[in-house]
Amino acid sequence: MSDVSDVSDESDENAPGGGEHMTNSDLIVDFAGEEFRVRSGDVFRVGREGDLAIDDNLFLHRHFLTVENVDGLWLLSNVGSRLRATVTDSASRVQAWLAPGARLPIVFAATSVIFSAGATTYELTIRIDEPPFRETAHFATDDGQSTIGEVPLTPSQRVMILALAEPLLRREGTGMSELPTSAQAAERIGWTTTRFNRKLDAVCDKLDRIGVPGMRGGARSYATNRRARLVEHAIAARLVTREDLPLLDAEREASADSAED
Repeated sequence: MSDVSDVSDESDENAPGGGEHMTNSDLIVDFAGEEFRVRSGDVFRVGREGDLAIDDNLFLHRHFLTVENVDGLWLLSNVGSRLRATVTDSASRVQAWLAPGARLPIVFAATSVIFSAGATTYELTIRIDEPPFRETAHFATDDGQSTIGEVPLTPSQRVMILALAEPLLRREGTGMSELPTSAQAAERIGWTTTRFNRKLDAVCDKLDRIGVPGMRGGARSYATNRRARLVEHAIAARLVTREDLPLLDAEREASADSAED
């Protein structure tokens, strides 16, 4: 992996456009504990190839995301043709879906970017020291749903999502995680695959009704895509958190006790 800062150690005045338009500080991309400093005038690329070459996942575009400073504003662009990314602030109060060809301004001090390629889900964090907008006063909530919209989940629905999202929630910081299959997730909590898939269908239908994209299957859609999209949204919207993980073992024990009765 190459650090963009290595090729931009000269004065900012030598960057394209000169120093007069650079009103923001440098930007930091953090992936799996490795930090990349991006300077104004650089274009930072994420994909199988680029400044952040994630891995040899053939489901991931060669060039998927770019980060660049345009007239003093940092922009995140999806330059891929198929994959989408979920973009959220660090407190999960705002969430956006970055489709192919779309771009978003980076306006928060810390922005999380979550995306899936095949059975692998990735997360990286983008940080800027001088965000262009001040955040409004925030009245603390525990559920992360104040902006995204309330999604009432039953205890069994929450456990089902946790079983899928466990690898992401257990890993430290950002990075990549393999998504379990429905059979693996069902086994983790002591359920049958049939029961697990019924709960999965119910949750996806519920999220689809409130406008969360990617929850519906189709002729060209795969089961992995729907599970990955559900996990992306659940992590970004804080429908499940790391503090919920003990519920998995509790559900497995309850399922075992029920089977013995």
